Amino acid sequence: MALTNDLDTTDLGRPPRGAASGATVRSLPTSGRGAAGPPASLGAVAALVDARLEAVFGVECERWVTIDPDLRDPLSCLEHLVLSGGKRLRPAFAHWGFRSAGGDPHAGSGADLLLDTAAALELLQAFALIHDDVMDDAASRRGSPTAHVVFAARHEREGWRTEARRFGESVAILLGDLAHVWADALVAEAPAAARRVWRELSVEVMMGQYLDVLGTVRGHTSVEQARRIARLKSGRYTIERPLQLGAALAGADADLLEVLSAYGAPLGEAFQLRDDVLGVVGDPAVTGKPVGDDLREGKPTALLALARDRATASQREVLGRVGCADVTDAEVDDIVAVLRDTRALTEIERDIERLTVEATRAIAAAPIPRDATRGLTELAWYLATRER
Repeated sequence: MALTNDLDTTDLGRPPRGAASGATVRSLPTSGRGAAGPPASLGAVAALVDARLEAVFGVECERWVTIDPDLRDPLSCLEHLVLSGGKRLRPAFAHWGFRSAGGDPHAGSGADLLLDTAAALELLQAFALIHDDVMDDAASRRGSPTAHVVFAARHEREGWRTEARRFGESVAILLGDLAHVWADALVAEAPAAARRVWRELSVEVMMGQYLDVLGTVRGHTSVEQARRIARLKSGRYTIERPLQLGAALAGADADLLEVLSAYGAPLGEAFQLRDDVLGVVGDPAVTGKPVGDDLREGKPTALLALARDRATASQREVLGRVGCADVTDAEVDDIVAVLRDTRALTEIERDIERLTVEATRAIAAAPIPRDATRGLTELAWYLATRER
């Protein structure tokens, strides 16, 4: 995974221009104004990972379509999801974890194994997204219909027997399972230490997902519970574990893995908090998700938990509509107004910046190559201010 290493390190650990660096923090932008753009390293990693994924799909699709042409449609659906977007964050963190441990991502068998592992992370993400969409009954993902919606619609067009919804969900579950199997196959040759991180990552995301589903049906989650769900389902899975996974591929010791956690843990939480904010005030043209979906689903976020703790009786009545599938657009606006009026949004924005500062300071002090420090710092501020 060849990347350039000629990175300036004069501002390591500092917020980008306009962001606070001391004890007093300001709200980060929720629009493009002042947002940090994606670092060049992210695009470089994404290009290599996409090429590896295209190769995987090319081989597997040719193999299975030769056996039965009916397999073309589901495989094409999975391929479209995997290759139609995504920021490739997990591969990027695996790359910088590998580099942090002194690995050479430019050549050799280690680089090949890193690339396979990066591709595996994206397939595991596809597994999680497809199953998550079924659980949430989500209609779209990355601006396109979700897998279960695509196949339910095909069932209806063809006039097939049994229930269209059930067919669509069955196909989606199978596609998610297939992505998981292919992901496991790509890391099968990894060192034992890396496979241990992989297993832990895989289990954590499922435990977090269960707690997320449970919190949704209960209708009320404490701030601490919401943060725990965020750490398990998203934070560790997106940042901390991929970092450790990449480092383990390069033979990192326990001390380095702990150092990387000091960066990954707070940034992982900041990442999920940003997702929570985008879920209620993000631009659907940018996020690829309809506005208000998270509120209609009743996602157990720290943002909502904080607002409930601070709400007046009348505001709690408005928040009581969260989790109702028939919430109107006007009611979504009213809920968002409560999130603002209780200053829950402001508080979460301040938490995002505080956690990002903590992460960048930790990595600035870490005994790792300077290009890795710079790359991880750029990624941190990009995640903190992103629009999708």
